[in-house]
Amino acid sequence: MLLSFVLGFFPALLFAAFIYWLDRYEKEPLPLLGGVFLWGAVVAAAGAFALNTIFSLGIFSFTGSEAAAEVSTASISAPLVEESLKGLAVLLVFWLARKEFDSILDGIVYAGVTALGFAATENTFYIYQYGFSEGGWAGAVGLAFIRVVLVGWQHPFFTAFIGIGLAVARSTRRPALRISAPAVGWLAAVLAHSLHNILAGLGTGGGLLLGFLVDWAGWLAMFAFILLMLGRERAWLAHYLRDEVTLGIISAAQYRTACSAVQRTGAALQSIFTGGYRTTQRFYQLCAELAHKKRQIRALGDEGGNAALVEEYRRELAALSPQVPF
Repeated sequence: MLLSFVLGFFPALLFAAFIYWLDRYEKEPLPLLGGVFLWGAVVAAAGAFALNTIFSLGIFSFTGSEAAAEVSTASISAPLVEESLKGLAVLLVFWLARKEFDSILDGIVYAGVTALGFAATENTFYIYQYGFSEGGWAGAVGLAFIRVVLVGWQHPFFTAFIGIGLAVARSTRRPALRISAPAVGWLAAVLAHSLHNILAGLGTGGGLLLGFLVDWAGWLAMFAFILLMLGRERAWLAHYLRDEVTLGIISAAQYRTACSAVQRTGAALQSIFTGGYRTTQRFYQLCAELAHKKRQIRALGDEGGNAALVEEYRRELAALSPQVPF
């Protein structure tokens, strides 16, 4: 059981760390990310286990067929239940921590980390129940390879659509889009999840290969979309921070660093050896926060007190700027 736990949770935490690293300009608060990971691992996983079991027993009692119960649960109940429970964590961040929900990339980050918490618990169960219990140590390692390496990004990929839908709703004034975007995102997550489970149920051979090809094509497409969103965020920083140089809030050198992921990494590394790492990280995080709030004011008006936040960020940046030489 301990081996199953390690093989289930350690890779999921590594994947979550990669998602956190990938969010190059405006990091999400670690307490929030820890909270959604735990939601996925505990609330969503336990709720899904209970509801899927009830659904499966209901289908079995109605049809008398274990195969019908298994197929129906995999293709209908699991996608509906699991994506709804995972998506609820992202929705709670959207409602309760709205000022931290700034972009499509933020939606993907919260959704992906939630889904990895769910995957950690699910993988632990599968590795122990169907790996170790049936095949010993070799079975556990073999199933871990399948669950982590071959299909390790399945849950983050599905739930990312919910994060995208909520982020679109966050960035628009149009009532119809605010309602429809989250619904479309949830539906896309459910359909992608259902398609994966149906293909996985085809068994070995052509069906299994087709499933892997579809999965990896989807994951690569999502990764390309994330890179596109990173480029979009960089463009926002370049546009909305330009005035801060004119106002004397930040220097031209700091502006260039704020708009470059590579230069920000270099500044962070230098600050480790010269001192002021936390100050440097806080400074460039504030630069990104300021750019997002200015963009939201332009798109949505002063919703949620963004104008006051802009002035607060400017004051803090002006105080920190002399301590950040690069």
